[in-house]
Amino acid sequence: MSQPTKPSSTNSLRQRLFNRYTISGILIVLLAAGGYWGWQKYSAKKNELNKYQVAEVEKGDIEDLVTATGTVQPLEYVDVGAQVSGQLKKLHVEIGSVVKEGDLLAEIDPTVLRATLDARRAGLRNLMASKKNQEAQAALAAIQYQRQKNLFEEDATTKESLQTAETSLKSAQAQVESLQAQIEQTESTLRADEANLNYAKIYAPMSGTVVSVTARQGQTLNANQSAPIILRVADLSTMTVQTQVSEAEVGKLRKDMDVYFTTLGSQGRRWYGKLRKLEPTPTVTNNVVLYNALFDVANRNQALLPNMTTQVFFIAATAKDTLLVPTAAVTLTRGAGGANAGRNAAGASNPMANMTPEQRRAAFEKMTPEERAAMRERRRAQADEAAKDGKPSETPSDDKAQSGKPAEAQGGQESVQSDSSGLPSENAQRPKKTGTVRVIDGDNNISQRTIELGVTTRVQMQVLNGLAEGERVITGVKQASQNGGDRPSGVNNSMPPGMGGSPMRGR
Repeated sequence: MSQPTKPSSTNSLRQRLFNRYTISGILIVLLAAGGYWGWQKYSAKKNELNKYQVAEVEKGDIEDLVTATGTVQPLEYVDVGAQVSGQLKKLHVEIGSVVKEGDLLAEIDPTVLRATLDARRAGLRNLMASKKNQEAQAALAAIQYQRQKNLFEEDATTKESLQTAETSLKSAQAQVESLQAQIEQTESTLRADEANLNYAKIYAPMSGTVVSVTARQGQTLNANQSAPIILRVADLSTMTVQTQVSEAEVGKLRKDMDVYFTTLGSQGRRWYGKLRKLEPTPTVTNNVVLYNALFDVANRNQALLPNMTTQVFFIAATAKDTLLVPTAAVTLTRGAGGANAGRNAAGASNPMANMTPEQRRAAFEKMTPEERAAMRERRRAQADEAAKDGKPSETPSDDKAQSGKPAEAQGGQESVQSDSSGLPSENAQRPKKTGTVRVIDGDNNISQRTIELGVTTRVQMQVLNGLAEGERVITGVKQASQNGGDRPSGVNNSMPPGMGGSPMRGR
């Protein structure tokens, strides 16, 4: 009887188990390889982007603002003074009184003025009486002259008597003319004395509010040297904001540009107006050159009072519901040579080419007057050279736009004209600006793209063309943390989790 072949059965079982383990191992290796490939494709690329600061392109509003401080003053006011000397007998108003044109404001003691007027009138009457007496003497001299003339024709008198009578007549007539001139002079002085007596009563020259009183009732006023100021009447319905703008920012101002301001106690309320005038004469404080910019605002509810301190914002450019990108993500392109060429050219001609407005302002404040004068000469030379070549000046300035359109102030541009307001026109044509950004696509690939820019500020820039809403751009590189970077020290982020990489964290 034959025995069963046990070794053959055992070998067959081993072979089946070996094939099963082999296939399982191969599958595990394939799955591990696939997982590693997927991690390399997605997670590793994400880890590569972790070193960058990323922002999305979004829609919003943007304003390019020039900030300054100012004070509120009435647009129309009159300093009411005294034209005659004397004691301030009565003051009919006080600070805050509302007056109409022609209202009595104050009275000066008229005693001396009235006495002077009475004396002048008496002197006038004396002269008029003297004139009548002299006219009678002239009439008598005329009769005597005619009598001597008739006698001389009949040879009844001498020629000397005739000449004496003629001389007496002419002298009497001259005395009459002299008295007439004295009367006219006295009448003129009398009118001045009457006016001075009327000036003893001071009337309101305009309708408004009494905003200050510098004299007190009973005070003696001396108007011989200069007219002493008694009070000020101002029309508070329209106020003027006198703003001091830095030399570094004054080039961005345009006539009729929108401007608004707030006050310390306004609780965020804004008053709006339009820039009216830029005074050409600056004020220099601690070697800082400041120019006065004026604009008016209605004050219907009397919420604004004289000498209020304001924080003023000139809207150099604005855009609503537009695409915005962080300023840190954009590299500006200056000139035809690209970003670096334009930046190097501007930096070679002007050391402030790559500075922000705040940095330029600080640099201006540190300069001596001689250095500022030299820089102005360089800018004028650049503007003249650019005008000869038919190109805009390379003087750096921030981009500006209005209503979604880009606008840039160019100091050497001949199309920018000014009028008596001291400000260039708002209708000047300005070239557009471009820049480059690094964009991250859906596959986490980084590419560089050229975009067209509009309104720019220190924080954001308006995108006119080249980007879409929701796209991601690189704004910079993350700074290293205190423990050695953005990732924990000793962890290799080039490997997937479980194989030396940092563990995945729930989000």
